Amino acid sequence: MKSTYRVLALLIALGVVVQAMSVALGWFLVLKDVDGGAVFDKNTDFNFGQVTHSIVGIMLIPLLAIVLLIVSFFAGIAGGVKWAAIIFGLVALQIALAFVAWGGIPAVGALHGLNALALLAVAGIAGKRAAPAQDTIQAGTETVAQPPAV
Repeated sequence: MKSTYRVLALLIALGVVVQAMSVALGWFLVLKDVDGGAVFDKNTDFNFGQVTHSIVGIMLIPLLAIVLLIVSFFAGIAGGVKWAAIIFGLVALQIALAFVAWGGIPAVGALHGLNALALLAVAGIAGKRAAPAQDTIQAGTETVAQPPAV
């Protein structure tokens, strides 16, 4: 279960990276289209980057966060439930910030971006905490860490 916890946490972190990439792609495609004479308004269809950002952010990352929270109860990781709950809370906040920004207060989008960085950091920390501990050997009275096996 520890490895499942770790994979889920790191997939959430990777999802945040995909989010940043896809939103940048989406808006650069909009700029390219507008520069080419297209009009971008409420009737414009979303492009690949915007659709990817929506799917990953509204469906995939929240699903991973829910599964991570469930797995955290069985993984036996010190503080694992706490970190999974923080991730879940940040994901919920992320979705709320997106809807508020989209719904008429665009400045909240800056907090949406900042919260994404917090989510990336916390998911990375949770994944690292679930990493297997290095083997140690007893050498006299001091403990010496063994280098990882290659």
